[in-house]
Amino acid sequence: MGRCCFYAAGTLSLLLLVTSVTLLVARVFQKAVDRTIEKNIVLRNGSETFDSWKKPPLPVYTQFYLFNVTNPEEILRGEIPLLEEVGPYTYREIRNKADIQFGENGTTISAVSNKAYVFVRDQSVGDPKIDLIRTLNIPAVAAMEWAQQRFLREIIQALLKAYQQKFFVTHTVDSLLWGYKDELLSLIHTFRPEIPPYFGLYYGKNATNDGDYVFLTGEDNYLNFSKIVEWNGKTSLDWWTTDKCNMINGTDGDSFHPLITKDEVLYVFPSDFCRSLYITFSDFESVQGLPAFRYTVPEEILANTSDNAGFCIPPGNCLGSGVLNVSVCKNGAPIILSFPHFYQADERFVSAIEGMHPNKEHHQTFVDINPLTGVILRAAKRFQINVYVEKIDDFIETGNIRTMVFPVMYVNESVLIDKETASRLKSVINTTLIITNIPYIVMALGVLFGLVFTWLACRGQRFEDEGTADERASLIRT
Repeated sequence: MGRCCFYAAGTLSLLLLVTSVTLLVARVFQKAVDRTIEKNIVLRNGSETFDSWKKPPLPVYTQFYLFNVTNPEEILRGEIPLLEEVGPYTYREIRNKADIQFGENGTTISAVSNKAYVFVRDQSVGDPKIDLIRTLNIPAVAAMEWAQQRFLREIIQALLKAYQQKFFVTHTVDSLLWGYKDELLSLIHTFRPEIPPYFGLYYGKNATNDGDYVFLTGEDNYLNFSKIVEWNGKTSLDWWTTDKCNMINGTDGDSFHPLITKDEVLYVFPSDFCRSLYITFSDFESVQGLPAFRYTVPEEILANTSDNAGFCIPPGNCLGSGVLNVSVCKNGAPIILSFPHFYQADERFVSAIEGMHPNKEHHQTFVDINPLTGVILRAAKRFQINVYVEKIDDFIETGNIRTMVFPVMYVNESVLIDKETASRLKSVINTTLIITNIPYIVMALGVLFGLVFTWLACRGQRFEDEGTADERASLIRT
């Protein structure tokens, strides 16, 4: 009986160890899990993935920080602007996909991304309908920029004088964000219909969408999950000077494909940036007990390099690192985008404005993604809206102002997975961990039976030694 147990333990140990090594080398269970995830995370009508894509369950909050001008007269005399950050004014962002239509073969899906903003008073510093902000008169600055032709310049000069337009104006936060009817724009609208008579930093963005999208469903390849192939009927942009810069790459930033590796470069197309961006792995994170890869926007995205030369408008006119001239997609208004407080920008942009304090913690854009499922666990999209200003001899309103990129407002759009969703996701991840760790469990059993085999071998040897000793003692007595 003992000898049978001895051989059984040894054989079983060997079989288990060989099996576990084979399973590990062949990645049998890992491949099974990967195939299951690839099959399930597809935009297929009626699936949980589709429902989450159509109506994202995670709460998104948008915080607006405006820069109040405290020394307007001194600025027009050529002194450094002194700005005071006022905010946040927080809004709950309601998102959903609408007008959804699947392509014939199920590999594409078209939709619009609706957004609506609801004010959250207890997360804000004040009432946007009451609080006043002094800032640039952006419609007037834009009109001066449009006045390239002589006859148009004379008309705008006359309008600025007739309406006593100043370089700085004061409005409520609500008006600056969502729009007010501007006298100057109303008149310009009559001969330039594409220019709306209203102005607001987020005018036309509440309870609306940013255009028609065509996405890939991931049916043919999981790496294509939710990738954009068309926006407003175009497969590429036409604002920039090179084909590479005009490419529409990646997702809309609301979702990513599953099975992400830290060596991957992920692409996103935020339409408000008028271009595609990429994000790269930065660090390992844990969010609500869930593992995450932190991806950030690298400094090279807005660097003044040859790769970004196509974003310089007109060609060769590059403002410097850390800023992006998007006037080409803003009706010619001199709008410049950057990260908040000119984070990652040239020092000269920071030193030109009193009140800029860039730091990584508050001004970096990042996204924490669960690598197994591609689900966003936490994210912060942060950018700043600026206006390019300079002294224009034909317009006395500009005074002796310095040439600079003038901050107006920055936005922090953030999301954090809630505990209930995190708990459900954790259950899925734990299940996959158990399945993928089966080879190690088999190996552990192999080691256990190997120890039993060793113990039985040692025990058998001891009994044999004791028996030999007794026999020798008997012979000596004889």
